[in-house]
Amino acid sequence: MISRATIDSVFETARVEEVIGDFVQLKKSGSNFKGLSPFTDERSPSFMVSPVKQIWKDFSSGKGGNVVSFLMEHEHFTYPEAIRYLAKKYGIEIEETEQTSEQKESANERESMYLVTDFAKDYFHNTLLKTEEGKAIGLSYFKERGFTDETIKKFELGYSPDSWDAFTSHAIKKGYKLEFLEKTGLSIVKTDTSTGSATKMFDRFKGRVMFPIRSMSGRTLGFGGRILTSDKKAAKYLNSPESDIYHKSKVLYGIFHAKQSIAKEDNCYLVEGYTDVIQFHQTGIHNVVSSSGTALTPEQIRLVNRLTKNITVLFDGDAAGLRASLRGIDLILEQGMNVKICTFPEGEDPDSFSKKNSLEELTLYLEENSKDFITFKASLLAADAKNDPIKKAQTIHDMVASIAKIPDVIKREVYLRECSRIMDISEQVLFNSIAQLLRKDQKEAAKKEKKTQEPFEVVSSEKNKPKKVDVQFELEQKLIELLVLYGSMEQEFEEMVIDKNEKGELDFKAEVFESRVFEKIYLDLQDDEIEFTNPEFKNIYSEIINRYVENPEAKSENFVNQMAPEIAAGVTNILMEEERYVLHDWERMQIFVKEKEKTIAQVVSETILSLRRFLVAKKIDELSETMKNDQDFDKEAGLQEIVAYIGLKKLLSDKLNRVL
Repeated sequence: MISRATIDSVFETARVEEVIGDFVQLKKSGSNFKGLSPFTDERSPSFMVSPVKQIWKDFSSGKGGNVVSFLMEHEHFTYPEAIRYLAKKYGIEIEETEQTSEQKESANERESMYLVTDFAKDYFHNTLLKTEEGKAIGLSYFKERGFTDETIKKFELGYSPDSWDAFTSHAIKKGYKLEFLEKTGLSIVKTDTSTGSATKMFDRFKGRVMFPIRSMSGRTLGFGGRILTSDKKAAKYLNSPESDIYHKSKVLYGIFHAKQSIAKEDNCYLVEGYTDVIQFHQTGIHNVVSSSGTALTPEQIRLVNRLTKNITVLFDGDAAGLRASLRGIDLILEQGMNVKICTFPEGEDPDSFSKKNSLEELTLYLEENSKDFITFKASLLAADAKNDPIKKAQTIHDMVASIAKIPDVIKREVYLRECSRIMDISEQVLFNSIAQLLRKDQKEAAKKEKKTQEPFEVVSSEKNKPKKVDVQFELEQKLIELLVLYGSMEQEFEEMVIDKNEKGELDFKAEVFESRVFEKIYLDLQDDEIEFTNPEFKNIYSEIINRYVENPEAKSENFVNQMAPEIAAGVTNILMEEERYVLHDWERMQIFVKEKEKTIAQVVSETILSLRRFLVAKKIDELSETMKNDQDFDKEAGLQEIVAYIGLKKLLSDKLNRVL
């Protein structure tokens, strides 16, 4: 177990904007930062980070919290894993007590799988560097590729022994369960169908050099293994199979080492293989990732989209491979990103070219040879078409189909004009063609939507009715908001008490007193024996009041780091609700929002009185309903009670009007 002192030290040291900045490209927005949501597919920023409050809020998915909750949501860390990650990032020594066997046993399946992949990464790396077989075969191969000791260590490259079960047997001896070795794909298990017990165990990556595949936060998700023999039956490259922690369509090789450089350079180089990434890094270009030999997917593109809007796709000189890869370009355009393409001389690929050139030469080559996608696609397809009118027409159709993928209307028009110039065809024809394509896409989308509807679904006018406002929910939420934002603030409250006037009639008399906001709310709710009906608000209210009682001057934003994650999430939603309007940049449009601090006492009094009046009205309705439906109910007593509540409601209404 990690000690409380370590956890406190982590929260005191970690900066939420720095940690999230490793995963999301953040831009300054007033006192906050904003960026694209890492949880949803969006093109307008709805993700806010508050350095002052040390919390974040994603308005598109509704998620929010502190620095630890971000890692738990984004990287699927457990609480202890998130604390360890932050401690490592900020160089904090972890103090912990020994785990019991029961605590070890309770580690969930995903944690166990991560433990296994981490163990495997270290095992393969040590085998490469410290065993005779590893040095003679694996290390020799990497050295031949030109990798330095520093590069091998940085990417934690490894070697799996050329033995049927060397790794599996070693892992089991070290206490790792065969179940998780199989689930991560590191081991292949043959079972007896009659008994269900394991009969044979094999190492999946037997006799291969190993490339650990890591998440954006650095967790080991799986492996790529390259065979070094000329066995034609075996695949040259072998990846870990899909598992609960490894989804190849959602992972980019090298993203962990590249993320900061991608954000800094505002560009990402996309290559095909592991060694392409490693050689670029070794040469000095770090903003490079690889799709690891798989076809590019929207999920992989969105990983880059969080860090930059610009992708430069690097291809080798193989013309056939180029055409196949153009499909990936359309996917990038669909995500609203800017695409450039750079090819290397025939017979060269990013790996070999970067090995032969210095950083200055490579940088210059990339700058001079990176073409806009439309220029590149036109030159590539036009070379095929030559003087054949039919092929030229097909080429233009291909280019227009790519431009149609671009969501931004202005960008689309610019590219169409460029296409018109390059292919010597009128702009009007191209605009008509793209309009036809867009209409076709809209029709297909409408058909798909229609298919998803129930066969005899009746569209009811009820659907168009506005949702009924839950008054009690809104008022309870408002009280929690006031507690969270202003609980420790001292205010001058005006209490309206009933007194006799000069004529001897009952009237209101104003009494002014000073109190902290939390004390006013707590005492008023206690007096009326009012309890929150919403379970989440009830938990937050209890937690906050207890903390204010312990320390009346406490800052509510500090509560978030000390609360249970589920309660902290609710508090974050309230703390960041006002930041939603910052996203719209009202002040730039000359719309100025009134500051709440100027009327806090009035808002507190108004909210409490409104809740009291609502509950009284609710009681009147309940009694009326009981009188109608319950034959045994004492109607005379019930009527007297209703009259008394009506009088109380009028009194509360009068008090509320005075406050307003």
